[in-house]
Amino acid sequence: MGGYSYDELGAIFAMQGFAGISLFSVLLLMALGLAIIFGQMGVINMAHGEFMAAGAYTTYLISSLTETYIPAFMPYYFVFSIAAAFLVAGVLGYLAEFILIRHLYKRPLDTLLATWGLSLIMQQSYRSIFGAREVSPTLPDWLMGSVQPTDMIDIPINGMFVLGLTIFTTLAVFYLMFKSRWGLRVRATTQNRVMSGAVGINTKKVDRYTFALGCGIAGMAGAAFTTIASTGPTTGTLYIVDTFMVVVFGGAASLFGTIASAFSIAQAQSILEFFISGSMAKVFTLLTLVIILMFKPEGLFASKVRR
Repeated sequence: MGGYSYDELGAIFAMQGFAGISLFSVLLLMALGLAIIFGQMGVINMAHGEFMAAGAYTTYLISSLTETYIPAFMPYYFVFSIAAAFLVAGVLGYLAEFILIRHLYKRPLDTLLATWGLSLIMQQSYRSIFGAREVSPTLPDWLMGSVQPTDMIDIPINGMFVLGLTIFTTLAVFYLMFKSRWGLRVRATTQNRVMSGAVGINTKKVDRYTFALGCGIAGMAGAAFTTIASTGPTTGTLYIVDTFMVVVFGGAASLFGTIASAFSIAQAQSILEFFISGSMAKVFTLLTLVIILMFKPEGLFASKVRR
């Protein structure tokens, strides 16, 4: 095929597959937060990408401050910046829910318009604070370089780190949503808000912390994103469509569906990009998803509701 030997083709597919895993990691972190906000709360959060950008800019800011004032801390700052990105994006999400979102529950189209306006405000804020040019943090040395399992395959270390972070976060979200008392309150509030309030659950508090959690996970996705690309004021808008696509295709309230959908979309785009251009790869992926959703509109893993 195209003058390549079978070994070279195998190496190319392996490297493209791992590039797809890096994209899968970022998409899954983004989609986990959106699945909680959209799937559990019914809020169409068009500003979700901007919360990711908040995490990315937090990482950049901590990198710049560390490099200037505490250069000896550079090998360790990135781990702390992930926690800081989660906290910053989570606090912003908490404030957004309190000021804006709590007035719009059960009005999904209004949440779409309101959060779209919020995304424009956040983009302009980033442009005013950090400038219009894209920025990148200085990554610690241990995130640089690659592992070579064979002579023709290079696996970047930063991609392996992001994959590990994604696995850890996914397991933590699964435990929180399905094995903890707080997750039980979230699912009860989603299914029957009136009855949940009648048995003593503070549904307003559940809503606020659930929205903050979803935004915080998007902030972690932003921190992970800085290892593979630079960050600009409109970076979040480049991923919001793909993230909604992942959540809808997987099933809005299904964690397993979100994982399967993110992996399928990322791998399809990455492998197709080897044969055709990146934009055409996205078009073919999108068309395939549309066709599948025509026959299975509830997504890959529809949530089962007892009636």
